[in-house]
Amino acid sequence: MPFKRADRVADLIQIELSDILLRQIQDPRLKMLTITDVKLTDDLRSAKIFFIEMGKDECDPQCMLGLEKATGFLKRELGKRLQLRYVPDIRFIVDNSFAHGSRIEKLIAEIHQSEETNDK
Repeated sequence: MPFKRADRVADLIQIELSDILLRQIQDPRLKMLTITDVKLTDDLRSAKIFFIEMGKDECDPQCMLGLEKATGFLKRELGKRLQLRYVPDIRFIVDNSFAHGSRIEKLIAEIHQSEETNDK
């Protein structure tokens, strides 16, 4: 079954945004961001950009402020790189799945540690 066009464009947006953040953004608040996923509507008009701040479970409010200020620049750069009639409106959302996964990993480690102490 072939992928939908929205899925292919979302993958392209993720790649291009990651490159823009890495190479063109000068704001130090945005240097440690990783784009984890892009969800694009079927009409390609609206995109939810999921991101994490590397090494942290919670997002710094200054990071969100930096993204809000850079949204216009990011959208303009996407327009230059993508061959689309319309550049989608972008909204940034913190990806909490990594924090949730690390919490589960910590709980499992605690369970294993308590089992080892009970076995002795």
